[in-house]
Amino acid sequence: MRFRIGVVRQLRPTSSIRVPQYTHPPWRNEALQSRPYASVSAAELQFGQPLHETHPHLLEPGELTPGITALEYAQRRSRLASKLPKNAVAILAASELKYRSGPVFYEFHQDPDFFYLTGFNEPEAVAVISKSATEDDHVFHLFVRPKDSKAEQWEGSRSGTQAAMDVFNADEAGDINKIGSALSSIVGDASDIYTDASPSTKSTSAFTRLFSSPSPSKTDGLSKLLDQATVKPLRSILNELRNIKSDAEIANMRKAGKASGRAFTQAMRQAWTTEKDLNSFLEYAFKRNGCDTSAYRPVIACGKNASQIHYVRNDDVLLDNDLVLADAGGEYGNYITDITRTWPTSGTFTVPQKDLYNAILATQRTCTSLCRANASNSLDRIHQIAEETLEDSLSQLGFDMSGNALATLFPHHLGHYIGLDVHDTPGQSRKAPLQVGQCVTVEPYATSLDLSGGGSIRLQ
Repeated sequence: MRFRIGVVRQLRPTSSIRVPQYTHPPWRNEALQSRPYASVSAAELQFGQPLHETHPHLLEPGELTPGITALEYAQRRSRLASKLPKNAVAILAASELKYRSGPVFYEFHQDPDFFYLTGFNEPEAVAVISKSATEDDHVFHLFVRPKDSKAEQWEGSRSGTQAAMDVFNADEAGDINKIGSALSSIVGDASDIYTDASPSTKSTSAFTRLFSSPSPSKTDGLSKLLDQATVKPLRSILNELRNIKSDAEIANMRKAGKASGRAFTQAMRQAWTTEKDLNSFLEYAFKRNGCDTSAYRPVIACGKNASQIHYVRNDDVLLDNDLVLADAGGEYGNYITDITRTWPTSGTFTVPQKDLYNAILATQRTCTSLCRANASNSLDRIHQIAEETLEDSLSQLGFDMSGNALATLFPHHLGHYIGLDVHDTPGQSRKAPLQVGQCVTVEPYATSLDLSGGGSIRLQ
């Protein structure tokens, strides 16, 4: 079955949903096969992630993930397919569940590229987009974990192969455990294979086991296919797509930003005695204000700790007259925000602290005003302007700016792209002029041991 824009299969927001009863073929569901149906209450359905039918307090009708509709995900896949040569195949693997020790697992976070194209938020899955050899059309294959009542009793619900088609709009769906033969048949006649999957000998996923299995008979066929085909990286194509945000993506990021900004305001109105307490409050407030979770491990650094860019121990005391630097942000619908604020623990800046703070603030405002498409500035160019502005301001404050002083005081780049990743679209050049729809950070910084207790100031 070929997908056509405008024909999007999705669960209907009704009191009951018709669920097909069928038998599984060897590796995939036959979407065109006639099947009898049974009526099932939406409340009784169980999936591996929230849907409008099961969580109407989280998703609006038509949304597959918070803020993003099933149609938008389909349009993203169509845009990717339009950039592939005819008869080419793109392969993307979901993230794997990572374990802290034994059966104790970390919070799952989906691979951003896989999520961007599918909206599917479970581990152990593979998406394949195969473009037609004769026309500008494509087939979306989605391999997922099958429903398993015993496993779901321990691990939580799975969406399963039928939902891969009915909810996530796959044209063909299959059991991830049987992906070997299925993938071989899909890529066998492909002219080009685009993938960034990095098989690991330590991996436990069904997809990467295809490359690392000790049994040659299980891997030789696919390995030979990949050897014979032209394998190309998918990263640059996906970066081009992800770098320009849709209105819905920007709305998600604004929601995360507003909720996170309120959390910072609430935190700055209170007195704190330890980095740990401030850390805990911000992570709580992000969720309380509407975010799903924290976007990354916060940096809560008092005094000289702030001179370490990625200080995340967050276990020191907050002393009077020190500055505290908080670099944190919330996440909503997998879209993130990245905020940094610096303020005095006492509630009042000393004169040297205030002077340095104002220099950083002026630099940030100048650079933010340059983040316009009609200004034709790149992030690299705005960084250069930040260096020039900051160097001049620090010289006026009496800093010795000779030699390599600026690189010591301002050791990182002014900004980066932001979206589904904190540092979004990895590898994307910062030399190209900014475009409408891009989202970036602006974060000037300076460190000085001359401040009370030593300290650093960054605003983002």
